[in-house]
Amino acid sequence: MPLTVLTDSEVRTLLLGLKKQDILDLQQSLADALHYYSTSTDQDHNGCSSSYQPLRTSLKRNDGQTTLFMPASSNDGLGLKIVTLSEPDLASTKNPSSSNGGTSSGRGSLASSFDSLSLSSASASSSTTAVSVPPDSIASKDSTTPKGLLTLLDRSGSPRALINAEELTAFRTALASTMLFKKRANVHDVLVFGAGKQAYWHIRLALLLRGPEIHHLNVINRSFERATDLMQSLFKGPDGTATDLPRPKVQIITPAAQEYERLLKATVRASSVIFCTTPSLTPLFPAGHVTNPEGRKKGRYIAAIGSYKPHMLELHPEILKQNVAPDHNRHHHKHALQGGAVIVDSVEACLKEAGEVIQAGLTGNEVVEIGELIMLRRDAERKRQECLARKSMDGLDDTGVEIGECEQRKKKKGKKDQDNDKGDRGLMEWLQKGNVIYKSVGLGLMDVVVGSELVALADNRGIGTRIVNF
Repeated sequence: MPLTVLTDSEVRTLLLGLKKQDILDLQQSLADALHYYSTSTDQDHNGCSSSYQPLRTSLKRNDGQTTLFMPASSNDGLGLKIVTLSEPDLASTKNPSSSNGGTSSGRGSLASSFDSLSLSSASASSSTTAVSVPPDSIASKDSTTPKGLLTLLDRSGSPRALINAEELTAFRTALASTMLFKKRANVHDVLVFGAGKQAYWHIRLALLLRGPEIHHLNVINRSFERATDLMQSLFKGPDGTATDLPRPKVQIITPAAQEYERLLKATVRASSVIFCTTPSLTPLFPAGHVTNPEGRKKGRYIAAIGSYKPHMLELHPEILKQNVAPDHNRHHHKHALQGGAVIVDSVEACLKEAGEVIQAGLTGNEVVEIGELIMLRRDAERKRQECLARKSMDGLDDTGVEIGECEQRKKKKGKKDQDNDKGDRGLMEWLQKGNVIYKSVGLGLMDVVVGSELVALADNRGIGTRIVNF
C-alpha cells in the first residue's frame, strides 16, 4: 500500500469538503473507538482498548515551547502524533476571554451584531464551488495552535500516512465535542469563547449538524479583528461569495466593551450551549453565572477543550463541583446525577492533566467517560430497526452517534431490568436537557482513528501525494 502524504492545505481542503453525512460517519467511527477505549478489557484484545493507549509524554524547553508525543493504537493500525505548542503566559491569558492567539485593539470596545456580513437571499442560495478557509494561525509566542505531524502505520507496522497535524487536531477535537451537542434538545443560543482554529471548527460543525436550529451565535474574544476574521472565513469564501452554512444572528463581544461584565453575564445566562476553546489560566466567567438559582434555570451543554495542563482552566472549579454534587433525587447511572455531570474523554488523562477536574478535586467516581455513554454503530442500527418496528424512534436520530446505557450500570442490573428500556430513556432525557460538562485533554487514539478515516477519504478523492514503495 502506498504512503499518503497530506499537507496542511490538503487537510484543510479535505475537511472543508465534508458534508453533514460525512461528519456523522466520522463521528460514528470515533464513537466506536472511544466506546472500545472505555469498555474493552485485556481479554478482548481490542486495538482501541485503554490498555494499548499510553499517556502522552511532554518535553518542555526553556524557550517556553512544549512538545507532546502521543502514541496510540487502533483496530486498523498504530500512530504517533508529535505536536509543539507555545505556553500561554499569564499576561496574555488572565483576561476572561483569552483566545487562541491575537491581541486586543481599540476597535474591540463594542458588541457587534455583524450586520456587515448579512447575506441576501439571492446570494445565500446561489450555486458556488468556493469553500470557506479558517483563519491562519498567528505567528505569536502565545499561539496555542499545534504545529506537528501525525504518522500512521498499518497493522503490520508499515508506514501508511504522514499528515500535517495542525488542522486535524482542531477538527478531531470538535468532532468529539459535538457528539453530545448533536443530542441536545435546545441549541438555540450558542456561545463560543475564543476565535482560533478550535473555535472555527466547533462553530462549523455545530452549523453543519444543527444549523437551522441555532438562532444566536455569540463569540467572546479579546481581539475584535480576529473574531471578525473568523466570521468572515465561516460565512464568506475566498472570492467573497457566501458559503452555504446556515446563518444565525451573530454577536461579537470583547472585554473592552463598556458594559462587558453585564454583557458577559447576560450572554452566558442566555446560552444553551457554550464552547470554551481558549488556553486560559483563569476562569472565563464567574461560577455564579451558571451555579446560582437563576443560572440553573436552564440546562446547558458546556464543552471545555482549550486548557490542557493542570494549572490551566477555562471553567471555575465550583461549576464542576456543583455538577457532581449528590443533592439530586434521581440517579441515571453510577457517576452522573440528574442535575448535572462531568463527562471526559479519558478519566486517567483528565485526572492528571485537566486543570478544571484537578482543581475541583474530582475523583474517578465523579466523572464518566464519553465512551461509556455512546453506542457502537452496529448497536445503534439494531436499536433503530427495533424502534422503526414499533413505529417510534424513541429519541433516536435517523443517523449519527446514539446514546447507550453506561456499562457500569449494565453490570449491576438484573435481567429483568436489562429488558426494560426505561433507564435508557432517562439517560437520554438527562443528556438532552440536563447540565452536562464535557472536558477533553485529547487522546492520541482520536488522532489515529480520525486521521485514518481522512486518509481513506483523501485516497478516494484524489487529494494528497502517494509514494509507492516507501
